[in-house]
Amino acid sequence: MTASKTRVSILGASGYAGGELLRLLLDHPQVEMAQATSERNAGNFVHFTHPNLRGRTKLQFVSASELEACDILVTGLPHGGAMGRIEEFAALAPRVIDLSADFRLRNPDDYPRWYGKPHANPAWLDRFVYGLPELHREAIRGTRYVSGVGCNATATVLAIWPLFVAGLVDDSRDVICELKVGSSEGGNSSSDSTHHPERAGVMRSFAPTGHRHTAEVLQAIRATGSTANVHLSATAVDNVRGVLATAHAFVKEGVAERDLWRAYRQVYRDEPFVRLVKEKTGIYRYPEPKILSGSNYADVGFEFDETTRRVVAISAIDNLMKGAAGTAVQCMNLMLGWEETTGLGFAGLHPI
Repeated sequence: MTASKTRVSILGASGYAGGELLRLLLDHPQVEMAQATSERNAGNFVHFTHPNLRGRTKLQFVSASELEACDILVTGLPHGGAMGRIEEFAALAPRVIDLSADFRLRNPDDYPRWYGKPHANPAWLDRFVYGLPELHREAIRGTRYVSGVGCNATATVLAIWPLFVAGLVDDSRDVICELKVGSSEGGNSSSDSTHHPERAGVMRSFAPTGHRHTAEVLQAIRATGSTANVHLSATAVDNVRGVLATAHAFVKEGVAERDLWRAYRQVYRDEPFVRLVKEKTGIYRYPEPKILSGSNYADVGFEFDETTRRVVAISAIDNLMKGAAGTAVQCMNLMLGWEETTGLGFAGLHPI
């Protein structure tokens, strides 16, 4: 007898991350897509909003009020939409993956600072595991609730994490990370800044200081015992997909390039979706988001200036995949005891 498939529903499936989740889950061998909600598109076929899925499914959007019990519920509401209704959502499914920022931060005091208002349900924060497998794989295996991870935080953390794990960073020096991001990071709702004549061709700083994902990066490195400060700046570039993180960190005296290699290799050698990219020649010597479009890979590399002890750590991801939907599926696989890479084998395209 064939084992029944796991029924997955997506709350808020009309956005770009929701569309990527649908694309991935429709081809996942262990999953049956149960329901996908959209208040604005209820009653329409999902391919009206996600045209790449035409011919792949007859699924129609439903209203959230029509959600039925399922095995896993993925919530893709805007920030603030899940925290006040988590009991309701948890009653629909024994496992919940939330893509928003509602459960990413462990300290409730961080929400007023970074998101402008107190958390509506702080008792739930400790129930969620921060959903970056490279940091919390074993905890994800044993939990029922996983938070989303900010795409810019993902790129930044993966760039610098090995340096902190190995204790190489000089905590007295600040870490500065410049993020170049594509337009899909702004979501599928239009605004003055995303209007094509205003957005096309830009290199526009939109968060020189105070980027919300800074809180997630600080949370990650504090777990290593480091007291270093981290600062993020974000610049919009003329790409649809992709994040390129370029982080500048200063290491302790006596650290050599071989120590950096050892740190990156030890942390990432068994990671299925992190690839070290540091070549001596060629146009792809360093990580580049373009070739990762549609894939769950994170490419990570570095350069070292021995005279100043500055490490330039570089990370590239597809913000909708490793920065959102792909990592969510990776976490789902871990939660259910499946092979971690199931449904995530797409390697990207070249040329594109």
